[in-house]
Amino acid sequence: MNPIKTFVVLFLCTITLSQAQEKIMFFQTDWGNKLTYDAFCEKAKAAGYDGIETWLPSNNADQGQLKAALAKHQLKLIFLHGTNKGLPFKESLEQYKTGLEKLMKWNPTLVNSHTGSDFYSFEENRAFINAATTISEKYNIPVVHETHRGRFSYSLPETSKYLSQLPNLKLTLDISHWMVVHESLLEGKEELLKPVISRSHHVHARIGHPQGPQISDPKAPEWTPTVERHLDLWEEIIRTSWKENKGIFTVTTEFGPPDYMPTLPYSKIPLTDQWEANVSMMKALKERLKLRR
Repeated sequence: MNPIKTFVVLFLCTITLSQAQEKIMFFQTDWGNKLTYDAFCEKAKAAGYDGIETWLPSNNADQGQLKAALAKHQLKLIFLHGTNKGLPFKESLEQYKTGLEKLMKWNPTLVNSHTGSDFYSFEENRAFINAATTISEKYNIPVVHETHRGRFSYSLPETSKYLSQLPNLKLTLDISHWMVVHESLLEGKEELLKPVISRSHHVHARIGHPQGPQISDPKAPEWTPTVERHLDLWEEIIRTSWKENKGIFTVTTEFGPPDYMPTLPYSKIPLTDQWEANVSMMKALKERLKLRR
């Protein structure tokens, strides 16, 4: 190729990749974290993350440490929130609303909600979703509802019912839950997945499989088809969001610790490193988006 043409192509590719990176942010889960907030945030920043995803600490001292660490390391914040299924419905709903209001005062990037219960009625679950929508609009901060076992969104068919009747419902897609619920990689379910893809505003990047919510090691060759299936779906969601100009897309890498992570019997030694598994998910998605742009 002519040297000038080669330079132009490389230059345009660099611009396109830069634009893509500006339209996506990666967050690291602190699920299972045993470091201080300062050490954890420092490690996340060094690994290339834009922020962290966590539950609100239960005491003021830890809340202060979290705020200080986020400011020091210039990281953004996604909060987790959820329905307390152990309380009576009305009491749980009031607690949910009060807690969500408290989170909004922190001005997080968004709130990821474990919403409702698979034992609640449609109307009861809708009450939680509507409350989240009202508070979200009040503060202009997105509340996205995670596809999760045990919640209103525990399965693809059930979630489809809510999507069809609640036009303001926004999802966090953690499709690893559905892989195990439906005992498949959801091949042939593209029509049902279409509205899910268009309504997903956040992704939890963990690899599930037909017999469990988390594979042993995403780098192991025996899991390649499963990993690729997840990457295909995540890429489609992200590119759909970009095409529809929904703004910056967010991804949380969310491989969990033992016992969610498979372990060896007796010793309970994890089969892979949780941190490395999560970083590998971020790298795989970045590579996907770069190569196919």
